[in-house]
Amino acid sequence: MQNLFRPVALVAALTLPMIAQAQDQATPAATMEITGDVKKGKKVFKKCKACHTVKEGKNKTGPSLYGIVGASAGGVEKFKYSKSLSESGLVWDVETLTAFLTDPKGTVPGNKMSFKGLKKEKDIVDLIAYLHDAAQG
Repeated sequence: MQNLFRPVALVAALTLPMIAQAQDQATPAATMEITGDVKKGKKVFKKCKACHTVKEGKNKTGPSLYGIVGASAGGVEKFKYSKSLSESGLVWDVETLTAFLTDPKGTVPGNKMSFKGLKKEKDIVDLIAYLHDAAQG
């Protein structure tokens, strides 16, 4: 019986240190600081208002963005997402939101959002700050 566990122990001994090292070197995006200007982000959100709202449970053409920061992609109830977005496995952390807001189609090919993306990095940072703040109260 003891021989059956040696390959597993060997694999664990070889891979666990590599995983730990990668975790030490990576800065989890979920813990990235949200540094934008909320008031400016509210102005940027005007570009999103035609399709989205930040009111909880109120969907429009696009899903409500209430509580989106830290949420799983495709998780808003009563909204029909594209297959590509609902199966993406993404979590809307700062890094993922930044990529998506810059290039929605490039980040999640096949999604239904027609918006081409924001061009200014500062607008994206401010918008994420606003979206985060809107869910705080």
